[in-house]
Amino acid sequence: MSEPFIIAGVEVKPGEFKTVHAPSAKLYTDIDITMPIHVIRGKRAGPVIFISAAIHGDELNGIEIIRRLLDKKALQSLKGTLVAVPIVNVYGVLNQSRYLPDRRDLNRSFPGSPKGTLAGRIAHLFLNEIVKKCDYGIDLHTGAIHRSNLPQVRANLDDEETLKLAKAFGVPVVLNSNIRDGSLRGAAGEQGVKVLLYEAGEALRFNELSIRAGVGGILNVMTHLGMIRKSVKRKNLEPYIARSSSWVRASSSGIVRDVKQLGDFVEKGELLAEIGDPLGFECEPLYSTFSGIIIGKTNIPLVHEGEAMFHIAFFKSTDEVAGEVEQMQETFLPDDYTSIIQ
Repeated sequence: MSEPFIIAGVEVKPGEFKTVHAPSAKLYTDIDITMPIHVIRGKRAGPVIFISAAIHGDELNGIEIIRRLLDKKALQSLKGTLVAVPIVNVYGVLNQSRYLPDRRDLNRSFPGSPKGTLAGRIAHLFLNEIVKKCDYGIDLHTGAIHRSNLPQVRANLDDEETLKLAKAFGVPVVLNSNIRDGSLRGAAGEQGVKVLLYEAGEALRFNELSIRAGVGGILNVMTHLGMIRKSVKRKNLEPYIARSSSWVRASSSGIVRDVKQLGDFVEKGELLAEIGDPLGFECEPLYSTFSGIIIGKTNIPLVHEGEAMFHIAFFKSTDEVAGEVEQMQETFLPDDYTSIIQ
């Protein structure tokens, strides 16, 4: 704890909570854009973890997750350092867009370069000012626009420590996910930083279950790392690991009438939806081509032939996973809702 902890030229001493505005770039209107970074440094030594959100500018759940996280009393006795970045892609949030103004995906632009594209420069800033100074990270995401994801953790489960962190997060679905070129997870891994990716909800929407499960999951991981004391007594959800998943695609174009919803267990050959003309005179059934849990689905009731509609993960104990998905609803939304889909 005697070593200085400096981000963007600002030192944060033990016991301090500071908000740092890291210079990102300028708009063409000559207005400065900065990346807001909240740093809480405990008085006692411990791990350094970053929590990041809105790398894709239309994925908003993570912003609210971080806001609620920073309000938790458990952080008052923090061991180590928490670095929270609620809006990584400030440009994207301003434009309610997944991408940067140069139409590049920030999560495919790592490690970046100080003299490269706009996306590359922001990736370089985030990697060098934040990621390299941390031991662990949790990157918060949602489904794409008009698509929802069941709360789930994706990670490199072949790494033993990362697997333990993923299980500690406490959502029923843990999906093994290969590293993609240019991703934050990939660049962080090369620096020895273990990163979990939390996927939940839909772009441009707040989803209460996803938010509550995200806050609870982060606190669970920090408890696992010894950074905070566990303060909430609730049944721990048993995570189940899926080594693979696949999308069921539309067999025809038309209007969709869903039969199955997010979180449902489906058998191979079971009816997922009906696709028909606007008046419903002609309907074509869409059947599941395998058994598993629906962890993602499209929300817009209009599809073209070949579009991805239902994302299904495969588990060895599918019935038990379905039970834990139901338990997640009761744990995080006991009184407010009757469905995990909003």
